[in-house]
Amino acid sequence: MSDGRKPEPGGWNRIQIEVDDLGGLVETLRKAGLRFRNDIVTGFGGKQILLDDPAGNPIELFEPPSK
Repeated sequence: MSDGRKPEPGGWNRIQIEVDDLGGLVETLRKAGLRFRNDIVTGFGGKQILLDDPAGNPIELFEPPSK
């Protein structure tokens, strides 16, 4: 991650939520004060970003590639 954290056993399992507009959702959530672990990552499989829930567990927001 951009803050130097590295994956470690037991701390990187997460649920994935598929969304239609990742950029718009991230903007809305940032304004609401949610904390993200990284910036949006874009690749052949789509876009993703990790945010922390109130207990510090990661949640992946995922936007599949356009068809």
